Amino acid sequence: MDHSLHLISEFLDRIFVLGPFWIYLTLFLAAFIENIFPPFPGDFFTLGGGALAASGRLNIGLVFLCIYLGGLVSFALVYQFGFSYGREFFIKKNYRWFSHRDILRLEQWFQKRGGWLLIFNRFIVGARTAVALITGISRYNRVKMILLISISFWIFNGLLLFGSYIFVVKFELIAEYFHLYEKIVWPIIVLLAIILAIYKIYRVKQNEEKD
Repeated sequence: MDHSLHLISEFLDRIFVLGPFWIYLTLFLAAFIENIFPPFPGDFFTLGGGALAASGRLNIGLVFLCIYLGGLVSFALVYQFGFSYGREFFIKKNYRWFSHRDILRLEQWFQKRGGWLLIFNRFIVGARTAVALITGISRYNRVKMILLISISFWIFNGLLLFGSYIFVVKFELIAEYFHLYEKIVWPIIVLLAIILAIYKIYRVKQNEEKD
């Protein structure tokens, strides 16, 4: 995990040389791809964007907006795909990754807890594409879908960005305290060491005079 985040941070740093626009575009595309292809590490890009914003290199509002729009657009496209082709199409196809059993199970879930499923969709690992499809297949109201999915993205992405932002700020604060420690504590330690050395030399000389 740390290694992946480090690689993505390096990747974003290299793109930053080309200009902030390309970073924002990358964050948008990362959020877009992750919602369609869950194994893609889009959350690491979110963390990287938050870290760059915390260091003053990006605007936190634009970072949030790009990640939100990327996720929303990809969810809406998958939703439209399910809406256009309909339930019977997917049941007949019986895809391995989206079998007729998956459809029936998700439909039952959706009938009981459709709204909550959309609100917590962003927190569900590996099933977001299926949720978007079943939302479209169920002909769920578009406006309501956008509102609930937006809430999901706002909460999840907000927590991720806030976490990475605070981590960087605290890291810099720790670094400041460490530098303060070096400036104040180390001179005191050196002074005490000198005093102790002088005291030992004095004691040695006293013992020699007595002998």
